[in-house]
Amino acid sequence: MKFGVSSYSFQRLYNENFTQLDAAKEAKQMGFDFFELAELIVPEGKDKLEYAKEFAKACKEIGIALGNYTIGADFLNSVTGSIDGEIERLQSEIDVAAALGCTGVRHDATAGFRPTSSEQGKSFPNALPYLIQGYRAVTEYAAEFGIRTMIENHGTFCQESQRVEQIVSGVNHPNFGALIDIGNFLCADENPAYAVGRMACMAFHVHAKDFIVKSGNEPDPGECFFQSRGGNYLRGTIIGHGAVPVVQCLKVLKNNGYDGDIAIEYEGNEDVKEGIRIGLANLKRFCAALDA
Repeated sequence: MKFGVSSYSFQRLYNENFTQLDAAKEAKQMGFDFFELAELIVPEGKDKLEYAKEFAKACKEIGIALGNYTIGADFLNSVTGSIDGEIERLQSEIDVAAALGCTGVRHDATAGFRPTSSEQGKSFPNALPYLIQGYRAVTEYAAEFGIRTMIENHGTFCQESQRVEQIVSGVNHPNFGALIDIGNFLCADENPAYAVGRMACMAFHVHAKDFIVKSGNEPDPGECFFQSRGGNYLRGTIIGHGAVPVVQCLKVLKNNGYDGDIAIEYEGNEDVKEGIRIGLANLKRFCAALDA
């Protein structure tokens, strides 16, 4: 099993003096096996494809592999104005992933129908045919490059396991699976261990994440917290310090035969580098205990 970290984990540090490449160097020094890109931040004036090649070369010189390429998407409310346009845009991002040398791409599905759209009031069952169409077109294109694509339980609208399962089953393509984020289920108020058990059979990749949780029946805890779909309060924290049953989720994955990569996606308010470092130490210790 290899351990990685998402570039998103370093987001609070990014400025003109700390770049994604600096984050990749930090990841190498911390002992990670790979670095996962949550979008590629392209310097002004640079061509995206050419910069992807430069970034991949720099990471090779650092001595760290590149993991998944992770990007946003919305098949219902595309900036291009159509599902065909969004498919085409995502296919161009597959080209970027290929230039990076990545073998996996996670992209979003949608945040749901916009309240101001003609589809106002429609919900997940109405969206499902569009999402299946979009994901299948992208994964068929990606398969030509040897790149697997996946959906993550992410973005509230497609957050719980049942909805992700319906999308993966609907696409029904060997090149398409799930990126299981063990923490994100709490954003839809779903029990993470139950949800991981439901989705383990379709796992292509795993994100490790933890949250502090306070009941929505309590007073608003204030700054740094956000609300789940059901109104509970969540705040990102160091892996092993929150309410996510990390060990139980790891056990469920192992029992279902998953022995692939795990990437930390840190969203805590603690010191960024310390939070990531401690999280990695905890995650490695938890995984080692399962093999003991």
